[in-house]
Amino acid sequence: MATASVERAKRKLPERLAQIRADRSQRQFARDLGVFQQNVNRYESGTTPHTDFLITLALKEGISIDWLLLGKGRMRRPSR
Repeated sequence: MATASVERAKRKLPERLAQIRADRSQRQFARDLGVFQQNVNRYESGTTPHTDFLITLALKEGISIDWLLLGKGRMRRPSR
């Protein structure tokens, strides 16, 4: 993937995090994920999230990694 594409995907990540959070406060969202609210705030403000956070988010919220990182496909993983 070209560097410009990576940067574009990284710029969109905070928007996708806010979309997943939906109507929950950052505090409630952090509680639901078992992380600190300050981390959620930093990630929604543009700091690149740690891999552990992204994996936890995808697993607990049923989010597609492709959608989360690249904005491709559907937001939610199909139920099994």
